[in-house]
This record gives sequence, C-alpha cells and structure tokens, in this order.
Amino acid sequence: MTEEPKKDDEMTQKIYHSSMHHANMEHEHHMHEMTGMDHDHSKMPASHDAHAGHEMNMHEMDMGGHGDHNMPMEHGGHEDHSAHVDHSGHEQMFRRKFWVSLILSLPVLLFSQGFQALLGFSMPVFPGSRWITPIFAVIIFVYGGLPFIKMAVPELRNRQPGMMTLISLAIIVAFVYSVASLFLANQMDFFWELATLIVIMLLGHWIEMRSIRQASGALNALAKLMPDSAERIDANGQTTKVVVSDLKSGDRLLVRPGSSIPADGVVEDGESAVNESMITGESKPVHKHPGEKVVGGSINGDGSLRIRVTATGDQTALAGIMRLVQQAQMSKSRTQLLADRAAGWLFYIALGTAVITAIAWTIGVGFNVTVIERVATVLVIACPHALGLAIPLVVAITTAMGANNGILVRNRLALEAAREINTVIFDKTGTLTEGRFGVVGIETLDGIKPEDALALTAAVEGDSEHTIAQGIRRSAQQKGLQLPVVQDFEAIKGRGIHAKMSGHDVYVGGPRLLEMLTITLPESLSIFDQAASAKGQSVVHLVQDGKPLASLALADVVRPESHEAIRRLHEMGVQVAILTGDSQAVAKAVAGELGIDTYFAEVLPENKDQKVIELQKQGRRVAMVGDGVNDAPALTRADVGIAIGSGTDVAVESAGIILVKSNPLDVVKVIELSRASYRKMRQNLIWAAGYNVVAIPLAAGVLAPWGILLSPAVGAILMSLSTVIVAINAQLLRTKHL
Repeated sequence: MTEEPKKDDEMTQKIYHSSMHHANMEHEHHMHEMTGMDHDHSKMPASHDAHAGHEMNMHEMDMGGHGDHNMPMEHGGHEDHSAHVDHSGHEQMFRRKFWVSLILSLPVLLFSQGFQALLGFSMPVFPGSRWITPIFAVIIFVYGGLPFIKMAVPELRNRQPGMMTLISLAIIVAFVYSVASLFLANQMDFFWELATLIVIMLLGHWIEMRSIRQASGALNALAKLMPDSAERIDANGQTTKVVVSDLKSGDRLLVRPGSSIPADGVVEDGESAVNESMITGESKPVHKHPGEKVVGGSINGDGSLRIRVTATGDQTALAGIMRLVQQAQMSKSRTQLLADRAAGWLFYIALGTAVITAIAWTIGVGFNVTVIERVATVLVIACPHALGLAIPLVVAITTAMGANNGILVRNRLALEAAREINTVIFDKTGTLTEGRFGVVGIETLDGIKPEDALALTAAVEGDSEHTIAQGIRRSAQQKGLQLPVVQDFEAIKGRGIHAKMSGHDVYVGGPRLLEMLTITLPESLSIFDQAASAKGQSVVHLVQDGKPLASLALADVVRPESHEAIRRLHEMGVQVAILTGDSQAVAKAVAGELGIDTYFAEVLPENKDQKVIELQKQGRRVAMVGDGVNDAPALTRADVGIAIGSGTDVAVESAGIILVKSNPLDVVKVIELSRASYRKMRQNLIWAAGYNVVAIPLAAGVLAPWGILLSPAVGAILMSLSTVIVAINAQLLRTKHL
C-alpha cells in the first residue's frame, strides 16, 4: 500500500467517483476537483489501480488549496492501514457550496424578469438593477457550476462521456444563451433557471455524498481499530511508548486493560478476556492465556497482557481484512457491468434526444428560450446519477455488513453467485466438527454417575499427551468437573494408563488393555462398545481393581452450530453434502447426526474436486466450504469457494469468500446476504432505468400539447429525487438481520 513519488507536474490523484462508467464508489476523484478544500490526505488510499482511468493532472485542474499533493502517506503510525477514503470532507464541501449558492441565487430570482412574470410581482428598479441577475448568476456559475465542467474533463479525455458531461453541457448551453440574450433583441434570459439548476445539482450531490459516506464506512471503521502507539518492553523490562509503525516481529509489548492490541501476537504472560467482535463478528469476549494468539485491533479486557509480536503492518489480520474489503468494494459484479453499459448508452440516448428536441422545437416555435429550456431539461434529467449509484451503494453496504458478520468477500462475483447455490459441500474436519477429539458418549455400571466416571478417567489421563487423553481432559474441563487426586502414573505401552487412587488400582485403555487384564465387558458396556465402533468412534474403558466401571466413546466433536446450519440450509431449499477423508463409518455417523443428504468418505485431498464436478454434472450449483489448504482444488472448482479463515487467517487465495470464524452458520449468512444484495440491486436498476424511460420523453416535451412542460430546475429536482430514492433503498439493506 505504498505510493511511488512523482514530480509535481505529473502528480495525479486517483479517487472514488460514482459516475456511470466508474460507478464503484469513485466519486472522490470528481469531488477533489471541486473548490479548494484541504481534505485529509493521510486517509487517502495509496493505491487505486482500479481507478486508473480517472487520473487527473492536479495543476491543470487546480482550483486553489491543492498546491502540494506530494504529501507523505503518514498518519501517526497508520500508514499501514490507510486504505480508506474519507467522504465526510466532500459532504461538508457540497453542503457549503449549496448554501452559499442558494443565498446568491435569491437576488438572481428576485430581479429576474422571467421569474417576476412567473409569480406576478415586481422589484424596485434603480440604476444597475438589471445587472444584478446576470452578475450573481455568473458568480454562481463560477463558484458552483464551473467545477462540474472541470469534472467532465477526465470523462472526455478518457473518451467515456457520462454524467458530468451531460451536466456540463446543460450548464454551458444555459450560460452561453443567457449571456448572449443580454446583447440580442427580444430574447429572454435564462439566468434564474441556470442558478436554480446549479443549486439543485449541488443539493443532490450533497445528499449523494452523505449516502456514499454512510455506505462506505467499513474501511474507515477498520482503520480506526489499530492504535497509533504501543508500549514496547525492552530487555530490562522497562516500557517505552513507540508508534505502531516502528514495531517489528519479535518485539514484546505491554497491553494494558481496556487498550487496543497494536499488532498480531502471542500472549506470553497474563490472562484477559479480549473483545474480537470488530474482527470476527463474535460478540462474546474470548479468554486469552499464555500461548493464545491475539489480533491487532481487538480490545483488551480487564487483565494486563504481555505479548510477543508475530505480525505488523500489512501482514496483520486486520490489514488482510482491509485489503479484502477494499478489493470487494472495488471489484465489479455482473450486475455492475450491466449498469455501466446501460449508463454508457444513456449518454448517447440523452445527447441524441437533446439534438432532436432542439431541432423539433426550433421548427415548431423558432429558436428562443423555450428551445434552450427543453434541451437543458433533457440533458439534466437524463444524468445517470441513479443508475451510477444503483449498484455501488449496495456493494459498499453489502461488503460492510459482511465484514461486520465475519464474512469477507474476496471476489464480488462469488457473492453474487451465492444466491444461486442449491448444494453446499462441507469439509467435515474443522468445519462441521471442531477438528479435535471429545467425549461423545459414556456408559457406566453399578449406578456410577457419568460425570464421576469422566472425572476419574481425566485424572488418570492427566499426564498423557495422546490426542484421546487430551480429548478426555478437555471434555471434563468443559463440564467444570473437579478431578480426584491420583498418583503413581504408569504408561503401559500400547495398552493404556495405570494409576492409584486412595489405594485402588485404576486403569484406562482400549481393547488391548482388556486383553492384558483378561477382562470381559459386561453386556451393557459391550453393546455400547459395538455401537460406538460402528460409528467410527474410539472407545476407552475405565477399570478399577480389575472391574470395569465405564466405557467412554470419543470422536471428532460436531460443532453445536452445525445442527442449526444444516437445518436452515434445508429450509432455504439447499442440499448439503459432507466431503471427508475419514472412513465410511465416521462420515455416515456425522451425516446421520446432522441429517445431511449426501456424504463422500475416504476421499484423498487431490480427488476432492472430482466430487464437486460430479454434483455440477447433475446440474447443481455448488458451494464448497473448507479450510483452504487440503481443500484448495475443490474450493477453486466449486461455483463458490468459501474458506474457513481459521479464526483470523484471511490469506486464503483459493476462495471467493472467507469466513473469519469457523462457524458453519456463516454459510447461511453468505447465501442470505447474496440474495438480499441481489434484490436491492435489481430494485435499484429497475427504478433507475424506469425513471429515465419516463423522464426523458417528458423532458423533451412530448406532453406539451396538453400543457405539461418541465423546467430545467424541476428536471434537476426529479433527477436528484431519483438518486435519493436509490440511495435510501440501498440503505434499507442494513435492516436485513443475518
């Protein structure tokens, strides 16, 4: 995210601008060309390759206040997360221009003969009063209208005439005619219409920029998560306050209670509950203890932590999330491309209609102010503001909503395609399951409570590092069990564990332990053992003084969220399949427990994509959900690849959508978000296109024989109103609960 230095006379600024051919929130470029507003360059994105078509020489377009753009990309240590654009400054600039122009337009209206005749009043006449209207109108043209003309320059230079070109043509035609009318006999000027047109256009842009700022706040919010400074611990244990940009991997940091964590790292000392909701979307604080990973930008709780930095700057999880959010907002979907093409056609339709209108009205009534009024109205009312905003606002809001819910859109096309998914394939381990052993069943004898059997087994397994032993201890810990005191641990190679408790010999092990002790399981434990083994589960037995007490079944524990995720997918009409390298018995057991339609077992990683192809050949639209490592071929092959981000690891190149949390319920959210987003895009396109179909003929005067004519000011109001409607409709997407 760095910007190569350039000479002053070559310095360009690539900024957002929502025009018809570059509708992906690219309004910033044109906004920059409006009057000299010193906006905060520290918040400008350092790289906007997608905006290359909007480069503008700042010395050609300079309007004061932009004298030096060769500024360092620094912001108190924020240079590594400056990939966001602040629209609030441009919103304020439009507001200021609108109010100033509105005040200046009052004498234009009051002293305009045409406006006086329209409302039937008159103003006092005094020497020089006839020049009030033209002088103030010219000031408005220069102050509020000339910037629109300057913004049309890059459109024409790039041979992509669009919204600003249409506005500029309307303003120029009105201005030139009005000035000429001062020196022509029997011609009424057009100054008051020109002034009101510019005022309404400024108002429309102000409202539009407000909507854009609200919609595209995701990057702003993310960038503000990272603190400016950090407390670094030196070799002597002393802390020094440094800027975040000076941190490097291996540094030790002190994170005080309530502070933001300044970089990714690992806890070395201390315990605390950390709020990671802004990163993962998980509202519940996550307890951190030594050895746990922490994410830069998350908020420390009540405890004090000492962490070892593992990643800084562009390598942090937050920076990765920001890159994905920015990439998603900048990328174009199929619907966006359609809107761009429609907006491109609209320019030529509007221009052709304006020419035909001018000819027809000149033939009908002669060349006079009416002709200018019709031409200006057509050009203004056809401006594709609404069409240009129809998709980008939805894109920005969708991306922000996704990020707030732990869903990172790496490819807009993937999110757009998710609405058509009718089959979801889940990788089993680590996706539908937790990827680690846990106790899934206990059978006991002689009235022994399952909790007591689990506690004793966990105590005996206390010193073992075997995955089954870890699973038993973890299950006991999750239940909050108090473990009995045992001693004299002894590992029996290949068979199990032996220990003593209050003088009793206690054993834990599998079938070979029973063989060694020459023990036969009672019927109830034997039935339990056979049923668990048929499901591919591992079974260990608890034996005390040569007598079996309990049998415990262990398996890769199914996530609690998996049940609801499968149920909701089925309610949405989506079929579900499991893809795993585990045995048929294990796959069948998990599929049966979750009510899953299809399972593919004993599949090697390199063959997983073949199963995706099998379903696609059946006409299914397939989404693959996996960890992005062993599942990479299948993620790439699927219609939509959804990668589990392993908590905060967002560097998954094989998927179009990344889930920050390993929560299968987020797959449901992806499909719901895709469907809701598409509905809003379609509604906005229908409105924007339908508005122009009706408005352009009306502006041309097809209803003139019935006395219905639109003035340029009314045309500008309608055009701005259509933009506001599209913006409000896009904002309603926020009401969707995921």
